[in-house]
Amino acid sequence: MYAITIPEPGGPEALVWAEVPDPVPGEGEVLVEVVSSAVNRADLLQRQGFYTPPPGSSPYPGLECAGRIAAVGPGVSGWSEGDEVCALLVGGGYAEKVVVPAGQLLPVPKGLDPVKAAALPEVTCTVWSNVFMIAHLRPAETFLVHGGSSGIGTMAIQLAKSVGAKVAVTAGSKEKLDYCASLGADILINYREQDFVEEIKAATDGAGADVILDNMGAKYLNRNVDALAVNGRLAIIGMQGGVKGELNIGTLLGKRGAITATTLRARPLAEKAAVVAAVREHVWPLIEGGHVRPIVDQELPMSEAAQGHRVLEESGHIGKVLLTRQ
Repeated sequence: MYAITIPEPGGPEALVWAEVPDPVPGEGEVLVEVVSSAVNRADLLQRQGFYTPPPGSSPYPGLECAGRIAAVGPGVSGWSEGDEVCALLVGGGYAEKVVVPAGQLLPVPKGLDPVKAAALPEVTCTVWSNVFMIAHLRPAETFLVHGGSSGIGTMAIQLAKSVGAKVAVTAGSKEKLDYCASLGADILINYREQDFVEEIKAATDGAGADVILDNMGAKYLNRNVDALAVNGRLAIIGMQGGVKGELNIGTLLGKRGAITATTLRARPLAEKAAVVAAVREHVWPLIEGGHVRPIVDQELPMSEAAQGHRVLEESGHIGKVLLTRQ
């Protein structure tokens, strides 16, 4: 098969479409023939040499995919050859074939283009696990998501609105904020021109946000705590703004706040399977009912993955960038 390889870390040009050995499914695994994958910021870090795949996993980038089951390994039940699926991966999505633990498979939602299904696993699992399973966002609470026009952000807006939350977003342009509003965002904050702490407090009569989903990390740490409401929960899922920051514990204590930080890739198989099962139970009906949809900025041939990485680095996109084999 062919896959995107990384012979040496570097810029987008370091991604090379090359022939590699076919993967073989083991106990509890299936082989998926990939029709599409999606570009995530973690893939950019891996390309640069900063996000090494866990031992024993695929060396190729790609944390999600959609396709058809080509073979079923021993010990797998409930799935058959030919089933259309999408999957949460530990790696290997930028390839013609990938091996997936059965617990990380999801059926392609009814009525959805199988290619576009690759835009779902990472964002739905990230948002559902952090915002709902950990931070327990509830109806009528105020939810702030940074980077509202990103793949994560566009899904977070829709899922938060589906439970009746009030949604605030940050983004860097009017175009992006307008798109967030079209998805249901109530409070629109241009982080280039406005202070999100002041804006979120003004919009909530000084109370602040009950839940914040943050992809920036260190750069926003203290400001996020300032923006929290009493009993607020800050969920950190990224470090685009650095890895080390100072925290005013006094402020956090005064708000009886909580901070969590998680990734999906390094979690044990059983934990990822539990997240995937929860997404299938709670999110898939919303997608099939037309209440939630994947937002796709553009589709590129998988062999041109380097251009997909450039698109993410330039940050002009809205939603997901897909890599397709069609």
